[in-house]
Amino acid sequence: MSATGQDRQLLLVRVAPEVATKARRTRRRFQRCLTENLRDALRTAGYAASVHDRWGRLFVEAGDASAAGVIATVFGAASLSLVEARCPATLDDIVRVGERVYAERVRGRTFAVRARRSGREAFRTRDVMVQLGAALDRYGDVNLDHPDVTVFVEARDGEALFFSDHVAGAGGLPLGAEGRAVCLFSGGFDSPVAAWLLLKRGVALDYVFCNLGGEAYERSVVSVAKILADRWSHGYRPVLHAIDFTRPLEELRRAVEPRYRQVVLKRLMYRAAEAVARELRATAIVTGESVGQVSSQTLDNLRAIGEATTLPVLRPLIGFDKIEIIARARTIGTAAVSAHVREYCAIEQARPVTHASPQAVADEESRVDLAVLDEAVAARKRLDLRALTATDLIQPYLFAADIPDGAVVLDCREPQHYEAWCWPGAERWDPVDLAERFPALDKTRRYILYCTLGLHSGYLAEAMQRAGYEAYSFKGGVRGLQAYAQSRGIPVATLQAR
Repeated sequence: MSATGQDRQLLLVRVAPEVATKARRTRRRFQRCLTENLRDALRTAGYAASVHDRWGRLFVEAGDASAAGVIATVFGAASLSLVEARCPATLDDIVRVGERVYAERVRGRTFAVRARRSGREAFRTRDVMVQLGAALDRYGDVNLDHPDVTVFVEARDGEALFFSDHVAGAGGLPLGAEGRAVCLFSGGFDSPVAAWLLLKRGVALDYVFCNLGGEAYERSVVSVAKILADRWSHGYRPVLHAIDFTRPLEELRRAVEPRYRQVVLKRLMYRAAEAVARELRATAIVTGESVGQVSSQTLDNLRAIGEATTLPVLRPLIGFDKIEIIARARTIGTAAVSAHVREYCAIEQARPVTHASPQAVADEESRVDLAVLDEAVAARKRLDLRALTATDLIQPYLFAADIPDGAVVLDCREPQHYEAWCWPGAERWDPVDLAERFPALDKTRRYILYCTLGLHSGYLAEAMQRAGYEAYSFKGGVRGLQAYAQSRGIPVATLQAR
C-alpha cells in the first residue's frame, strides 16, 4: 500500500529526546507547542498539511515531500523520515510489502533491517528483522555495521510504516515553551547566533536594536533579524524595536569621560532593553557578548555593565571565539548578510577602560540625563519582522531628503549635465563605473547619490547598502535636490560644477 494515499506524503517526525524525557504533563504541553509550531511553519511556507500528535511521534501529511525541509527548521523536532510504504501490522504483510518496496533498492548492495514497535503486535522486533532480512537477502548482502541501505520498520496502532532515511531536525525545545525574552541586536555575527541559541532552547525572542548609524544601518539589521524570524521563529511573530540612539549618544558624550563612554553606552543599551522587556513582560535580556572579544567584554566590564539591569542577562556565547561564532552563523543562514553589517558600537578612538569598577561606571552614568533615553525608547519603531516584504526592506531605507554635513555627494549623470549644474563639491561618477568600483570607497563615510530621476542612483545606493555602506539616493532626483538647495538659500542658477 502506498504511503501517499492519493497525492499525500506522510512524514514521521521524532520528538527531541529532552522533550520525550519530561514529566507527562510537561511533555504534553511541549508537544502541543511543537504541533502548533509545525502547523505554523507549514502554513507559512504554503503547504496544505495536517499534523497529528501520536505521543512518541508526530505525523505530517503534506502534498509534497519537500515539506521535510521546513519541518527540519522547527525546534523540538529531532529528526524526520519520509514514509515510503505502509501496511497492516502483521508479520506476513510486513515481509511481503518490505520485499516489494526494497528489493530493487538493495539489489547488489549491503543492507540492514531495523525494527521498532510500540503496540501489542503478535510479533517481536527481532522477528521483523530476521524474516524481512531473509527475504531481502536474495537481492543484497546483510551488513549490520555499515550498510548501504537501512530499511526501517515501525509498527504502531495496528499499522507498519517503512522508511529508509533520517533527516536531521533542529532539535532543542519547542519555541515558546520556555517563555519570552528580548535580545539586544546589532546584526553582526554575534547577536544573531546568540538569539538562535536561545530560540533553540524554547525562548521566544523580540529584538531591541539601538541605532547608532542611521537608516541604512537599520535596514541591514532588520534584514538579519528577518532571517531569524522567517526561518527559525515558527509559532511566534517577533517584533524588532528600533530605538534611535542619536540623542542618548549626544548626552553620553556630553556627560561621560571618554574612556568610560563605551561601558556606559552598553549600560544605556541594557536599560533600553529592560524598558522594552518590562513592557512585553519578558523575563530576561539576551546579548551576544563573549569574554574578552572587545574592551567592553572583559569580566570586570561585563560585571559593571550587568548592574544596569535587574533582569537576568543571558550570554550564550560567553565561551565562544569568533571563528566558532561565524561558523554557527553560516549554519543558521545569517553569516552572508551579517558580513556586510557595519557595526557602530565602538564610539571612541581613545583608550577605553578595560577593568572598570561598578562604582566608577555608576558614577559616570549618574551624570547622564536618563530622561533622554526614556524619550528614545518611547519613540521607538516597532517592526513585525515576519510581516515585512522585500519592498519593505528597501523603500523606507533607500532615500534621503537632506545632505548631512560630512556626506560625500556622488553625481551619477552624464558629464554635460554635471558641468552645467551639480551640488557643490559633488563627485561625478559614471553609473557603470560606480557599480564596479564602489567597494574601493571608504566604508566609514556616508554617501548621498543623485541622478536625473533617481532611478540609477536608487539602484546604486541599494547595491552599496547591501555591501554594508551607508548610502542613500536623494529623494526626487535632480528636481528634488534643486528644491532642497533653494530651501537652504543656494541659488540654483548660480550653482557651479566645483
